[in-house]
Amino acid sequence: MTFVLALCIVLSLFGYQSPVQAAGFTDVPSRASKEVNYLAEGKVIYGVTSTSFSPNETLTRAQVAVFVGRTLQVNGEQRETRFSDLGKGNSASGFVESLVAKGIMSGTGEKTFSPSKAVTRGEMAVILSKAFNYSGNAEQALLSLGIASGMEDGTFGTNKTITRADFAVFLARAVNPSYRLKQSASFNTKLVSTTNNLNIRTGPSTSYTSVGKISANTAVTGAHTIAGWTYVKAGTTTGFIYNSYLKSSTGAVPSPPAESADSSLSGQTIILDPGHGGTDPGAVGNGLKEKDVVLKMGLQVNNLLKKTPFNVKMTRSTDVFIKLGDRSTFAKNQGGDIFVSIHANAASASATGTETYYYSAANPHVADSKLLGEKIQARMLDAWDLRDRGTKSGNFSVLRENTMPAALLELGFISNAGDAAKMASDAQMNKMSIAIYNGILDYYKAKGYNVNQYYK
Repeated sequence: MTFVLALCIVLSLFGYQSPVQAAGFTDVPSRASKEVNYLAEGKVIYGVTSTSFSPNETLTRAQVAVFVGRTLQVNGEQRETRFSDLGKGNSASGFVESLVAKGIMSGTGEKTFSPSKAVTRGEMAVILSKAFNYSGNAEQALLSLGIASGMEDGTFGTNKTITRADFAVFLARAVNPSYRLKQSASFNTKLVSTTNNLNIRTGPSTSYTSVGKISANTAVTGAHTIAGWTYVKAGTTTGFIYNSYLKSSTGAVPSPPAESADSSLSGQTIILDPGHGGTDPGAVGNGLKEKDVVLKMGLQVNNLLKKTPFNVKMTRSTDVFIKLGDRSTFAKNQGGDIFVSIHANAASASATGTETYYYSAANPHVADSKLLGEKIQARMLDAWDLRDRGTKSGNFSVLRENTMPAALLELGFISNAGDAAKMASDAQMNKMSIAIYNGILDYYKAKGYNVNQYYK
Protein backbone atom coordinates (compact mmCIF):
# COMPACT_ATOMS: atom_id res chain seq x y z
CA MET A 1 0.00 0.00 0.00
CA THR A 2 2.87 2.34 0.84
CA PHE A 3 4.48 1.59 -2.52
CA VAL A 4 1.24 2.31 -4.39
CA LEU A 5 0.77 5.59 -2.55
CA ALA A 6 4.37 6.63 -3.30
CA LEU A 7 3.92 5.75 -6.96
CA CYS A 8 0.78 7.89 -7.15
CA ILE A 9 2.67 10.83 -5.66
CA VAL A 10 5.46 10.46 -8.23
CA LEU A 11 3.00 10.23 -11.11
CA SER A 12 1.19 13.32 -9.86
CA LEU A 13 4.47 15.21 -9.56
CA PHE A 14 5.38 14.49 -13.15
CA GLY A 15 1.94 15.36 -14.49
CA TYR A 16 1.23 11.94 -15.97
CA GLN A 17 -2.53 11.93 -16.43
CA SER A 18 -4.80 10.25 -18.93
CA PRO A 19 -3.71 11.99 -22.16
CA VAL A 20 -7.01 11.97 -23.98
CA GLN A 21 -9.04 13.13 -21.00
CA ALA A 22 -6.53 15.82 -20.07
CA ALA A 23 -6.49 17.28 -23.55
CA GLY A 24 -10.25 17.09 -23.83
CA PHE A 25 -10.16 15.20 -27.15
CA THR A 26 -11.97 11.90 -27.52
CA ASP A 27 -10.65 10.87 -30.95
CA VAL A 28 -6.87 10.82 -30.47
CA PRO A 29 -5.31 7.38 -31.11
CA SER A 30 -3.20 5.89 -28.32
CA ARG A 31 -0.03 6.13 -30.42
CA ALA A 32 -0.25 9.94 -30.33
CA SER A 33 -2.18 10.60 -27.12
CA LYS A 34 0.79 11.49 -24.90
CA GLU A 35 2.24 13.91 -27.45
CA VAL A 36 -1.09 15.57 -28.26
CA ASN A 37 -1.79 15.96 -24.54
CA TYR A 38 1.68 17.46 -24.02
CA LEU A 39 1.27 20.10 -26.71
CA ALA A 40 -2.28 20.86 -25.61
CA GLU A 41 -0.99 21.44 -22.08
CA GLY A 42 1.49 23.96 -23.48
CA LYS A 43 -1.29 25.68 -25.44
CA VAL A 44 0.50 24.87 -28.71
CA ILE A 45 -2.13 22.80 -30.51
CA TYR A 46 -5.90 22.98 -30.74
CA GLY A 47 -8.70 20.75 -31.96
CA VAL A 48 -11.31 21.35 -34.60
CA THR A 49 -13.84 21.33 -31.72
CA SER A 50 -13.44 21.16 -27.94
CA THR A 51 -13.63 17.37 -28.02
CA SER A 52 -12.30 16.49 -31.49
CA PHE A 53 -8.71 16.77 -32.68
CA SER A 54 -9.37 15.17 -36.10
CA PRO A 55 -6.06 13.29 -35.92
CA ASN A 56 -6.27 11.74 -39.38
CA GLU A 57 -6.93 14.96 -41.28
CA THR A 58 -4.08 16.38 -43.33
CA LEU A 59 -2.28 19.36 -41.84
CA THR A 60 -2.28 22.67 -43.72
CA ARG A 61 0.55 25.15 -44.07
CA ALA A 62 -1.38 27.70 -42.00
CA GLN A 63 -1.87 25.18 -39.18
CA VAL A 64 1.82 24.30 -39.20
CA ALA A 65 2.69 27.98 -38.91
CA VAL A 66 0.45 28.35 -35.87
CA PHE A 67 1.72 25.20 -34.12
CA VAL A 68 5.39 25.96 -34.74
CA GLY A 69 4.93 29.67 -34.06
CA ARG A 70 3.32 28.99 -30.69
CA THR A 71 6.10 26.57 -29.81
CA LEU A 72 8.78 29.15 -30.59
CA GLN A 73 6.66 31.92 -29.00
CA VAL A 74 6.99 34.25 -31.98
CA ASN A 75 4.73 37.25 -32.52
CA GLY A 76 1.41 35.77 -33.62
CA GLU A 77 -0.57 39.01 -33.64
CA GLN A 78 -2.77 39.06 -36.74
CA ARG A 79 -1.43 41.54 -39.27
CA GLU A 80 -0.93 42.16 -42.97
CA THR A 81 1.46 39.74 -44.67
CA ARG A 82 3.60 39.84 -47.79
CA PHE A 83 1.30 37.27 -49.43
CA SER A 84 -1.73 38.11 -51.55
CA ASP A 85 -3.58 34.95 -50.43
CA LEU A 86 -3.09 35.47 -46.69
CA GLY A 87 -4.74 38.58 -45.27
CA LYS A 88 -4.83 40.10 -41.82
CA GLY A 89 -8.12 38.37 -41.14
CA ASN A 90 -6.50 34.92 -41.24
CA SER A 91 -5.76 33.73 -37.69
CA ALA A 92 -2.39 32.38 -38.88
CA SER A 93 -1.24 35.64 -40.50
CA GLY A 94 0.97 36.85 -37.66
CA PHE A 95 2.63 33.47 -37.14
CA VAL A 96 3.26 33.11 -40.88
CA GLU A 97 4.82 36.55 -41.16
CA SER A 98 7.08 35.91 -38.15
CA LEU A 99 8.23 32.49 -39.37
CA VAL A 100 8.87 33.74 -42.91
CA ALA A 101 10.94 36.62 -41.51
CA LYS A 102 13.03 34.08 -39.58
CA GLY A 103 13.52 31.92 -42.68
CA ILE A 104 11.66 28.98 -41.13
CA MET A 105 8.87 28.96 -43.72
CA SER A 106 8.58 30.52 -47.17
CA GLY A 107 5.95 31.20 -49.77
CA THR A 108 4.88 28.80 -52.50
CA GLY A 109 5.29 31.59 -55.05
CA GLU A 110 6.54 35.13 -55.23
CA LYS A 111 3.42 36.50 -53.52
CA THR A 112 1.53 33.37 -52.46
CA PHE A 113 1.66 31.26 -49.30
CA SER A 114 -1.07 28.69 -50.08
CA PRO A 115 -2.30 28.52 -46.46
CA SER A 116 -4.74 25.67 -47.14
CA LYS A 117 -2.23 23.45 -48.94
CA ALA A 118 -1.49 20.11 -47.26
CA VAL A 119 2.02 19.66 -45.86
CA THR A 120 4.16 16.68 -46.86
CA ARG A 121 6.49 14.74 -44.58
CA GLY A 122 9.47 16.15 -46.47
CA GLU A 123 8.23 19.72 -46.01
CA MET A 124 7.58 18.98 -42.34
CA ALA A 125 11.18 17.82 -41.92
CA VAL A 126 12.59 21.02 -43.44
CA ILE A 127 10.33 23.26 -41.32
CA LEU A 128 11.22 21.50 -38.07
CA SER A 129 14.93 21.47 -38.93
CA LYS A 130 14.89 25.21 -39.51
CA ALA A 131 12.75 25.88 -36.45
CA PHE A 132 15.06 23.97 -34.12
CA ASN A 133 18.35 24.62 -35.97
CA TYR A 134 19.19 21.02 -36.84
CA SER A 135 22.19 20.68 -39.11
CA GLY A 136 22.56 18.53 -42.19
CA ASN A 137 19.87 16.96 -44.33
CA ALA A 138 16.50 17.70 -42.72
CA GLU A 139 15.03 14.21 -43.05
CA GLN A 140 18.21 12.54 -41.82
CA ALA A 141 18.37 14.93 -38.87
CA LEU A 142 14.91 13.90 -37.68
CA LEU A 143 15.76 10.23 -38.11
CA SER A 144 19.11 10.57 -36.31
CA LEU A 145 17.57 12.36 -33.34
CA GLY A 146 14.74 9.85 -32.98
CA ILE A 147 12.09 12.42 -33.85
CA ALA A 148 10.81 10.56 -36.91
CA SER A 149 10.98 7.05 -38.26
CA GLY A 150 10.87 5.87 -41.84
CA MET A 151 7.99 4.28 -43.69
CA GLU A 152 7.44 0.54 -44.02
CA ASP A 153 9.00 0.59 -47.49
CA GLY A 154 12.27 1.94 -46.04
CA THR A 155 11.83 5.49 -47.33
CA PHE A 156 11.09 8.67 -45.39
CA GLY A 157 7.86 9.14 -47.32
CA THR A 158 8.98 12.56 -48.46
CA ASN A 159 6.01 13.27 -50.71
CA LYS A 160 3.32 11.77 -48.48
CA THR A 161 1.05 14.25 -46.74
CA ILE A 162 1.27 14.36 -42.97
CA THR A 163 -1.66 14.06 -40.59
CA ARG A 164 -2.40 16.29 -37.63
CA ALA A 165 -1.63 13.46 -35.19
CA ASP A 166 1.71 12.59 -36.79
CA PHE A 167 2.82 16.21 -36.86
CA ALA A 168 1.93 16.57 -33.18
CA VAL A 169 4.07 13.54 -32.38
CA PHE A 170 7.06 14.90 -34.30
CA LEU A 171 6.71 18.39 -32.82
CA ALA A 172 6.48 17.06 -29.25
CA ARG A 173 9.58 14.94 -29.82
CA ALA A 174 11.47 17.92 -31.19
CA VAL A 175 10.61 19.96 -28.09
CA ASN A 176 11.03 17.32 -25.39
CA PRO A 177 13.52 14.49 -26.00
CA SER A 178 11.77 12.25 -23.47
CA TYR A 179 9.19 11.47 -26.17
CA ARG A 180 11.76 10.45 -28.78
CA LEU A 181 12.35 7.00 -30.17
CA LYS A 182 15.85 7.03 -28.66
CA GLN A 183 17.85 9.09 -26.19
CA SER A 184 19.52 11.86 -28.21
CA ALA A 185 19.77 14.87 -25.88
CA SER A 186 23.35 15.92 -25.09
CA PHE A 187 23.75 17.71 -21.77
CA ASN A 188 27.10 19.41 -22.33
CA THR A 189 26.66 22.95 -20.99
CA LYS A 190 27.46 23.54 -17.30
CA LEU A 191 25.01 25.97 -15.73
CA VAL A 192 24.03 27.25 -12.30
CA SER A 193 20.59 28.35 -11.05
CA THR A 194 20.30 31.92 -9.76
CA THR A 195 17.15 31.82 -7.62
CA ASN A 196 15.47 29.70 -4.97
CA ASN A 197 12.33 27.65 -5.45
CA LEU A 198 13.01 27.48 -9.20
CA ASN A 199 10.62 25.34 -11.22
CA ILE A 200 11.79 22.73 -13.70
CA ARG A 201 8.96 22.33 -16.19
CA THR A 202 8.06 19.67 -18.73
CA GLY A 203 8.03 22.22 -21.55
CA PRO A 204 9.33 25.67 -22.53
CA SER A 205 6.58 27.86 -21.02
CA THR A 206 4.83 28.43 -17.73
CA SER A 207 1.83 26.54 -19.11
CA TYR A 208 3.71 23.28 -18.63
CA THR A 209 3.71 21.26 -15.42
CA SER A 210 6.50 21.65 -12.86
CA VAL A 211 8.31 18.36 -12.24
CA GLY A 212 10.41 19.66 -9.38
CA LYS A 213 12.12 22.67 -7.85
CA ILE A 214 15.74 23.55 -7.18
CA SER A 215 17.39 26.17 -5.00
CA ALA A 216 19.83 28.91 -5.96
CA ASN A 217 23.40 27.92 -6.92
CA THR A 218 22.34 24.43 -7.97
CA ALA A 219 24.54 22.99 -10.70
CA VAL A 220 22.66 21.70 -13.76
CA THR A 221 23.69 20.72 -17.27
CA GLY A 222 22.00 22.17 -20.32
CA ALA A 223 21.18 20.74 -23.73
CA HIS A 224 19.20 22.77 -26.28
CA THR A 225 17.20 25.98 -25.97
CA ILE A 226 13.68 26.80 -27.21
CA ALA A 227 12.07 30.23 -26.92
CA GLY A 228 14.44 31.33 -24.16
CA TRP A 229 14.11 28.11 -22.14
CA THR A 230 16.89 25.55 -21.73
CA TYR A 231 16.37 21.81 -21.49
CA VAL A 232 18.39 20.79 -18.44
CA LYS A 233 19.27 17.86 -16.24
CA ALA A 234 19.32 18.37 -12.46
CA GLY A 235 20.24 15.13 -10.78
CA THR A 236 17.85 12.59 -12.27
CA THR A 237 15.26 15.21 -13.26
CA THR A 238 15.07 16.64 -16.76
CA GLY A 239 12.97 19.57 -17.93
CA PHE A 240 13.01 23.22 -18.93
CA ILE A 241 14.23 26.28 -17.00
CA TYR A 242 13.86 29.83 -18.21
CA ASN A 243 17.25 31.27 -19.20
CA SER A 244 16.90 34.36 -17.01
CA TYR A 245 17.33 32.11 -13.97
CA LEU A 246 20.47 30.40 -15.23
CA LYS A 247 24.08 31.44 -15.60
CA SER A 248 27.28 29.77 -16.69
CA SER A 249 30.12 29.09 -14.27
CA THR A 250 31.60 32.44 -15.33
CA GLY A 251 28.36 34.29 -14.62
CA ALA A 252 27.52 34.90 -18.28
CA VAL A 253 24.03 34.41 -19.70
CA PRO A 254 23.98 30.85 -21.06
CA SER A 255 23.70 30.11 -24.73
CA PRO A 256 23.74 26.32 -25.14
CA PRO A 257 24.29 25.17 -28.71
CA ALA A 258 21.43 23.98 -30.85
CA GLU A 259 21.03 20.25 -31.23
CA SER A 260 23.19 18.77 -33.93
CA ALA A 261 22.25 15.63 -35.80
CA ASP A 262 25.52 15.56 -37.69
CA SER A 263 28.45 17.71 -38.75
CA SER A 264 27.68 17.56 -42.43
CA LEU A 265 28.74 21.14 -43.20
CA SER A 266 32.34 19.94 -43.17
CA GLY A 267 31.36 17.36 -45.76
CA GLN A 268 30.11 20.01 -48.18
CA THR A 269 32.58 21.17 -50.83
CA ILE A 270 31.97 24.57 -52.42
CA ILE A 271 33.68 25.30 -55.74
CA LEU A 272 34.41 28.96 -56.49
CA ASP A 273 35.20 29.71 -60.13
CA PRO A 274 36.59 33.18 -60.93
CA GLY A 275 36.10 33.44 -64.71
CA HIS A 276 38.74 34.03 -67.38
CA GLY A 277 42.38 34.61 -66.30
CA GLY A 278 45.88 34.66 -67.75
CA THR A 279 45.80 35.32 -71.48
CA ASP A 280 42.02 35.70 -71.35
CA PRO A 281 41.22 39.10 -69.78
CA GLY A 282 37.46 38.70 -70.18
CA ALA A 283 35.52 41.94 -70.58
CA VAL A 284 37.45 45.20 -70.43
CA GLY A 285 36.10 48.63 -69.61
CA ASN A 286 36.58 51.77 -67.54
CA GLY A 287 40.18 50.84 -66.78
CA LEU A 288 39.28 47.40 -65.42
CA LYS A 289 39.74 43.82 -66.60
CA GLU A 290 37.12 41.24 -65.76
CA LYS A 291 39.71 38.60 -64.87
CA ASP A 292 41.13 40.83 -62.11
CA VAL A 293 37.78 41.89 -60.68
CA VAL A 294 36.37 38.38 -60.42
CA LEU A 295 39.59 36.91 -59.02
CA LYS A 296 39.59 39.52 -56.27
CA MET A 297 35.96 38.73 -55.55
CA GLY A 298 36.57 34.98 -55.53
CA LEU A 299 39.46 35.30 -53.09
CA GLN A 300 37.38 37.44 -50.75
CA VAL A 301 34.48 34.98 -50.75
CA ASN A 302 36.98 32.16 -50.27
CA ASN A 303 38.43 33.86 -47.18
CA LEU A 304 34.95 34.21 -45.68
CA LEU A 305 34.05 30.58 -46.33
CA LYS A 306 37.32 29.37 -44.82
CA LYS A 307 36.04 30.59 -41.44
CA THR A 308 33.21 28.05 -41.62
CA PRO A 309 33.24 24.21 -41.56
CA PHE A 310 32.68 24.18 -45.35
CA ASN A 311 35.38 22.78 -47.58
CA VAL A 312 36.09 25.40 -50.28
CA LYS A 313 38.10 24.99 -53.49
CA MET A 314 38.90 27.52 -56.22
CA THR A 315 39.35 26.69 -59.89
CA ARG A 316 42.01 29.41 -59.88
CA SER A 317 43.48 31.57 -57.12
CA THR A 318 46.05 33.35 -59.32
CA ASP A 319 46.11 35.02 -62.72
CA VAL A 320 46.25 31.85 -64.82
CA PHE A 321 44.29 30.68 -67.87
CA ILE A 322 42.05 27.62 -67.40
CA LYS A 323 40.04 26.03 -70.18
CA LEU A 324 36.29 25.97 -69.72
CA GLY A 325 36.10 22.18 -69.75
CA ASP A 326 38.81 21.95 -67.12
CA ARG A 327 36.77 24.05 -64.71
CA SER A 328 33.85 21.62 -64.54
CA THR A 329 36.27 18.68 -64.51
CA PHE A 330 38.06 20.22 -61.54
CA ALA A 331 34.74 20.62 -59.72
CA LYS A 332 33.82 16.97 -60.29
CA ASN A 333 37.26 15.71 -59.26
CA GLN A 334 37.06 17.71 -56.04
CA GLY A 335 33.69 16.19 -55.22
CA GLY A 336 31.99 19.56 -55.39
CA ASP A 337 28.53 19.94 -53.91
CA ILE A 338 27.82 23.37 -55.39
CA PHE A 339 29.58 25.43 -58.08
CA VAL A 340 29.61 29.24 -58.15
CA SER A 341 31.16 30.94 -61.18
CA ILE A 342 31.89 34.67 -60.86
CA HIS A 343 31.85 37.05 -63.85
CA ALA A 344 31.30 40.65 -64.93
CA ASN A 345 29.14 41.67 -67.88
CA ALA A 346 29.84 43.93 -70.85
CA ALA A 347 27.62 45.58 -73.46
CA SER A 348 26.81 49.18 -74.30
CA ALA A 349 27.81 51.94 -71.90
CA SER A 350 24.19 52.31 -70.83
CA ALA A 351 23.65 48.64 -69.92
CA THR A 352 23.59 48.05 -66.17
CA GLY A 353 22.48 45.51 -63.62
CA THR A 354 23.10 42.22 -61.81
CA GLU A 355 21.98 38.78 -62.97
CA THR A 356 22.56 35.09 -62.33
CA TYR A 357 22.28 32.02 -64.55
CA TYR A 358 21.60 28.32 -64.14
CA TYR A 359 21.30 25.60 -66.80
CA SER A 360 17.84 24.09 -67.15
CA ALA A 361 18.54 21.24 -69.55
CA ALA A 362 21.24 18.64 -68.94
CA ASN A 363 22.24 19.48 -65.36
CA PRO A 364 20.43 16.97 -63.10
CA HIS A 365 20.12 19.59 -60.35
CA VAL A 366 18.00 22.19 -62.12
CA ALA A 367 15.82 23.10 -59.12
CA ASP A 368 18.80 23.41 -56.77
CA SER A 369 20.81 25.34 -59.36
CA LYS A 370 17.96 27.81 -59.73
CA LEU A 371 17.61 28.04 -55.95
CA LEU A 372 21.32 28.72 -55.57
CA GLY A 373 21.18 31.45 -58.21
CA GLU A 374 18.09 33.06 -56.71
CA LYS A 375 19.52 33.16 -53.20
CA ILE A 376 22.78 34.77 -54.31
CA GLN A 377 21.00 37.13 -56.72
CA ALA A 378 18.81 38.48 -53.92
CA ARG A 379 21.85 39.20 -51.77
CA MET A 380 23.79 40.82 -54.61
CA LEU A 381 20.90 43.15 -55.36
CA ASP A 382 20.84 44.28 -51.74
CA ALA A 383 24.59 44.86 -51.79
CA TRP A 384 24.97 47.03 -54.89
CA ASP A 385 21.37 48.06 -55.55
CA LEU A 386 21.78 47.73 -59.31
CA ARG A 387 19.04 46.88 -61.79
CA ASP A 388 17.61 43.39 -61.20
CA ARG A 389 18.18 41.50 -64.45
CA GLY A 390 16.86 38.31 -62.87
CA THR A 391 17.82 34.69 -62.43
CA LYS A 392 17.52 32.88 -65.73
CA SER A 393 18.58 29.82 -67.67
CA GLY A 394 21.85 30.18 -69.59
CA ASN A 395 23.73 27.78 -71.83
CA PHE A 396 27.25 28.27 -70.44
CA SER A 397 29.87 25.53 -70.45
CA VAL A 398 30.61 25.69 -66.71
CA LEU A 399 26.89 25.21 -66.02
CA ARG A 400 26.07 22.82 -68.85
CA GLU A 401 28.97 20.43 -68.18
CA ASN A 402 28.58 20.32 -64.40
CA THR A 403 26.94 17.53 -62.40
CA MET A 404 26.15 19.54 -59.26
CA PRO A 405 24.00 22.58 -58.44
CA ALA A 406 25.71 25.37 -60.36
CA ALA A 407 25.16 29.11 -60.79
CA LEU A 408 26.96 31.79 -62.81
CA LEU A 409 26.99 35.31 -61.37
CA GLU A 410 27.24 38.54 -63.34
CA LEU A 411 28.16 41.20 -60.77
CA GLY A 412 27.42 44.14 -63.05
CA PHE A 413 28.54 45.71 -66.33
CA ILE A 414 32.23 46.57 -66.48
CA SER A 415 31.32 48.66 -69.55
CA ASN A 416 29.04 50.88 -67.43
CA ALA A 417 30.76 53.67 -65.52
CA GLY A 418 28.52 53.33 -62.47
CA ASP A 419 28.78 49.55 -62.25
CA ALA A 420 32.52 49.68 -62.85
CA ALA A 421 32.97 52.25 -60.09
CA LYS A 422 31.66 49.68 -57.62
CA MET A 423 34.09 47.09 -58.99
CA ALA A 424 36.95 49.53 -58.46
CA SER A 425 35.94 50.27 -54.86
CA ASP A 426 37.44 48.11 -52.11
CA ALA A 427 34.51 48.89 -49.83
CA GLN A 428 31.94 47.91 -52.47
CA MET A 429 33.83 44.76 -53.39
CA ASN A 430 33.93 43.76 -49.73
CA LYS A 431 30.20 44.40 -49.48
CA MET A 432 29.53 42.22 -52.52
CA SER A 433 31.77 39.40 -51.28
CA ILE A 434 29.73 39.25 -48.06
CA ALA A 435 26.55 39.23 -50.15
CA ILE A 436 27.70 36.24 -52.20
CA TYR A 437 28.85 34.48 -49.03
CA ASN A 438 25.50 35.07 -47.32
CA GLY A 439 23.68 33.99 -50.48
CA ILE A 440 25.50 30.66 -50.34
CA LEU A 441 24.46 30.30 -46.70
CA ASP A 442 20.88 31.15 -47.68
CA TYR A 443 20.95 28.27 -50.16
CA TYR A 444 22.18 25.82 -47.53
CA LYS A 445 19.65 27.08 -45.01
CA ALA A 446 16.88 26.50 -47.55
CA LYS A 447 18.18 22.96 -47.95
CA GLY A 448 17.79 22.34 -44.23
CA TYR A 449 21.32 22.96 -42.95
CA ASN A 450 21.96 24.89 -39.73
CA VAL A 451 24.12 27.84 -40.81
CA ASN A 452 22.65 30.62 -38.66
CA GLN A 453 25.81 31.23 -36.66
CA TYR A 454 27.93 31.88 -39.77
CA TYR A 455 26.08 34.82 -41.28
CA LYS A 456 27.96 38.10 -41.75
